[in-house]
Amino acid sequence: MFRNSFFKRIFHKSVIEIDQVKLVYILSLVVGLLSAVAAALLKNAIHYFHQLLAGGILIKSGSYLFLVYPLIGMLLTLLFVKFIIKDNIGHGISRILYAISKKRSYLKAHNTWSSIVASTLTIGFGGSVGAEAPIVLTGSSIGSAVGRFFKLNYKNITLLVGCGAAGAVSGIFKAPITGILFTLEILMLDLTMSSIVPLLISSVTAATVAYFLMGNKVLFTFTIVGAFNLSNIPWYVLLGIISGMISLYFSKMTLFLEGSYEKIKNIYLRLILGGIILGGLIYLFPPFYGEGYDTIMALLQGNADSVFSSSVLGRFSDNFLVIILFSAGLILLKVVASSSTNGAGGVGGIFAPTLFLGGINGFLVAGMLRKFANVDLPDNRFVLVGMAGMMAGVMHAPLTAIFLIAEITGGYSLLIPLIITATVAFITTRSFEKHSIYHVQLAEKGELITHDKDKAVMAVMDWKKEIETDLLKVKKTDNLGDLVRIISKSNRNIYPVVDEYNILEGVVSLDDVREIMFRHELYETTFVKDLMTIPTSYIDKKENIETVMETFRITGSWNLPVMDNGYYVGFISKSGIYAAYRELLIEFSEE
Repeated sequence: MFRNSFFKRIFHKSVIEIDQVKLVYILSLVVGLLSAVAAALLKNAIHYFHQLLAGGILIKSGSYLFLVYPLIGMLLTLLFVKFIIKDNIGHGISRILYAISKKRSYLKAHNTWSSIVASTLTIGFGGSVGAEAPIVLTGSSIGSAVGRFFKLNYKNITLLVGCGAAGAVSGIFKAPITGILFTLEILMLDLTMSSIVPLLISSVTAATVAYFLMGNKVLFTFTIVGAFNLSNIPWYVLLGIISGMISLYFSKMTLFLEGSYEKIKNIYLRLILGGIILGGLIYLFPPFYGEGYDTIMALLQGNADSVFSSSVLGRFSDNFLVIILFSAGLILLKVVASSSTNGAGGVGGIFAPTLFLGGINGFLVAGMLRKFANVDLPDNRFVLVGMAGMMAGVMHAPLTAIFLIAEITGGYSLLIPLIITATVAFITTRSFEKHSIYHVQLAEKGELITHDKDKAVMAVMDWKKEIETDLLKVKKTDNLGDLVRIISKSNRNIYPVVDEYNILEGVVSLDDVREIMFRHELYETTFVKDLMTIPTSYIDKKENIETVMETFRITGSWNLPVMDNGYYVGFISKSGIYAAYRELLIEFSEE
């Protein structure tokens, strides 16, 4: 009888698990489909919005409309976010990472559409940012919503969040491998058999749908021809080093400038300041208008003159020194343009600005080597490889960078230089900064989930849920009789001593009174203040889990009081922390 019931339970559990796996496969296809549709909608909206507003002015040098359009776009975005969404939707990829590590992969429902509207307004009016981060947030939000609708567990909801991100990237660039690698490198999902298949399904589905929904005009594509020249390897190494240094500059300056904008508390003053700076930069450097893919395409197609002739310095476009200075200005000031867009109230990402910077950098390096080292280098190859180098450095995602350029060029003839430059750029940047621009702020707060299961569990774990608040409190003026009566009503062995303001003054344990609690002659003459002890340490409610675990290790305590701005909250036990840790570890480790 026992054996039969045992096998029935095992069979039932296996059926549920098989159905769960099949369900995730089906849902990953749905998420990939919806992510591709969202990507197509956003890219086409930006493209046609851009054509409607700027189609007639981009060919004119120094048009004063450049001073007005970005400010209007950021104002509309600000009003949309403030009065309709009423939530912060900027920094989409960091928001996804935070949701995975601290909110059990829960992303708000409005994120499935709000980023599309906001980034269309921002970029369509000329904001110098990219659409990739907003659409990745949209795709991930779709995955989160679908997973929660079907009441999946945390691990599978997180997987669908990754599927949404993979589908978004794959749909934008028609690059399914890149979509998968982006999820693995940036969102830091584990590469296991249980995760790779859904990611493949979602990414391939999105790329297939993109072929039907998006025309070439709204996609960044370029076909490279010709063989790789081995003699150029040293120059690709040099390009990688330069890309790594510029990546570090871009990352540090982005965080600094956006932090400076946040210090301006008046949002309208912030908007005006950012709008004026951005408008002025676009007036002087028209390539800063919008995502910048038109500029990259012009460089790839050998139409560099059109890039420089559109500026106020257009009449000097045949002067090599002017071209060098103009290109250097684009590299140095692009971070100001993109940070002013996001910092002033716009919504967009740094994906496109990173590729833009990489393309300009590759063009500049190739031009200077030809001029001063008398080396014959192909512009278009250095533009493409420079994009990969910059992406590897800024995002700390060398594989994503390598395969993105390989896929959008329709072949792998550039694979060796891509690997060289991306790897060197990554190593160069990583030597000075351990985390990417997406990860650094979360890492500083201990909120970054990683491929290390132990660290991932620590990042996800919310130790505050384990705080025990049901302990009966006593006052130090209570006598032994009062304490015994409280003990008789409690099933705990710890009694916090607090004053009238709920400030912790000490702790009484059952062991401290066990030998005298039945000596009635001491009930009126012995007081709590004579029995209490001072805790070896305490934990502030604002501390992260690493600090909590370290405090337990140093003190050797099994129970520690928790304080909030000096006021007593409750107690946390080592056994409770480890029990919660084990449960999460099992959830992470399930295949």
